Amino acid sequence: MALQEGGKAPDFDLEGSDGQRHRLADYAGRVLVLYFYPKDNTPGCSKEACSFRELFAELQQRGVTLLGVSKDSLASHDRFIEKFGLPFVLLSDPDCVVQTAYGAYGEKVMYGKKTMGTLRSTVVIGPDGSVLKHWPQVRKAEEHPAEVVAYLRSL
Repeated sequence: MALQEGGKAPDFDLEGSDGQRHRLADYAGRVLVLYFYPKDNTPGCSKEACSFRELFAELQQRGVTLLGVSKDSLASHDRFIEKFGLPFVLLSDPDCVVQTAYGAYGEKVMYGKKTMGTLRSTVVIGPDGSVLKHWPQVRKAEEHPAEVVAYLRSL
């Protein structure tokens, strides 16, 4: 399912690394960045998370909430957060329900073989719950957070 920029963002209800449940409605009136990534503690995902970490203060200054989403467990998220000093919440989507709703789960090619899995992608959701921007396939994980912040600066 492809997200439509300008359309309503799919609702979600997931457990977070902060011990809280997170729902789209919790972020009404705020800009929310959801970034979907395949797996904690893997090279590309670690680089992306660390790049978001380096830009986190600016996101906070702009009143933007950042949430990372993967199918990893909360225990895995806790280790990932501790290892890299991540200052933002990671959500656990073990059944890939939210990833599927956001177009972040599907067929991809790994090492020349087709497989099903998480598609690295990012969605910016506006204060009214609409999709402002969608990157359906992030190619350069380490550079992508700067692209997201550049977009937010243009708002």
